[in-house]
Amino acid sequence: MEERSQSNASGRHLDDGRARVQSTLAFSGPVIAILTVMMVTVVVVTVLGNALVMFAFKVDKSLRRQCNYYFLNLAISDFLVGAFCIPVYIPYILTGRWTLGRGMCKLWLVMDYLLCSASVFSIVLISYDRFLSVTRAVSYRARQGTSHPAIIKMTVVWVLAFLLYSPAIIFWELAVGQSRVPNEECFAEFYHSWYFLLCASMLEFFSPFISVAFFNLSIYLNIRRRRLRCREAQLNLQLNEPVSAQGEANPFSRTWGMGAKPAVRGSIHSPTSSPNLGKLDPSSSRAAQPNRLSRDKKIAKSLAIIVCVFAICWAPYTLLMIIRAACRGRCIPHHWYEVTFWLLWLNSAINPFLYPLCHSSFRRAFAKILCPKRRSSSRPLVILRAGQ
Repeated sequence: MEERSQSNASGRHLDDGRARVQSTLAFSGPVIAILTVMMVTVVVVTVLGNALVMFAFKVDKSLRRQCNYYFLNLAISDFLVGAFCIPVYIPYILTGRWTLGRGMCKLWLVMDYLLCSASVFSIVLISYDRFLSVTRAVSYRARQGTSHPAIIKMTVVWVLAFLLYSPAIIFWELAVGQSRVPNEECFAEFYHSWYFLLCASMLEFFSPFISVAFFNLSIYLNIRRRRLRCREAQLNLQLNEPVSAQGEANPFSRTWGMGAKPAVRGSIHSPTSSPNLGKLDPSSSRAAQPNRLSRDKKIAKSLAIIVCVFAICWAPYTLLMIIRAACRGRCIPHHWYEVTFWLLWLNSAINPFLYPLCHSSFRRAFAKILCPKRRSSSRPLVILRAGQ
């Protein structure tokens, strides 16, 4: 009778999206070997890729700008996902049994939810920073020399990520009065509470996704508006160019009848009478406009790539998590939860490859670390040319 009740309880307790299935889904030997190689590869790529980002901040001082600290924050959370969360999960998914005890289960759940949430909030912070760099360029550049505001924002990200799930993971059992988790399993107590998961998902995925989509759209509209203004300015310049060219071809026509001395005196002492000096500021501003516009286009492109990858990796898991809680795991086969869960973790392995793809400063820093011989071999050529 006791064994039957335990069996029924085990059947009722379906797995959480961030926990392993029951031991009934056992794998064969070849499948275990293939899965082990794949999961270890994800761990190695995640750890080494994000460690490279963190090491780049140490060796390359040019990366220590306020905007790049948010990428460092994202790399720290992704590194810990690969260094702690995935390795602890691998034996659980292969054997279907949690053997590390209830305390370690709580710690793993807290770290997993904390790090994934911190990764999401860091992406929002990066998007907001890129938004300010495009829409409020002057005040943004003035704050780049100080790192104190960036550190405060990074701290807020970790505090919010902790408060989102960790108190529920730690105290849900005490509030309910009993635990719903079987002995050899590890998942959060709130996996049946669809209302809690829906509210948490609003804060963890839907609100961040709407925010980064808004920042992307604002950047796009800003760039589009400036591009139209730039085209109008170039058109007006082309229409007015023949008149100014004629005036510059005959400089005496502007001073004819005014007398030679006033003309000469004005050309020497008056900065506004000189044609070249009068055109210095407008021409320099016109030359700077395309450069800033090109830079902002690159920012928008890199941000769009990061946001799209984030949406692809997070949306399937978030939607299935809510559906699973609403129908108590009976609507969709469990292996789809596992696929979306690993897709979630795969985002931590992809992010380090997006940095050099989207930012030239990270490309230079990675090249300095990975190819030091090329850098040292090119240095004598520079000295030789300088001596010549």
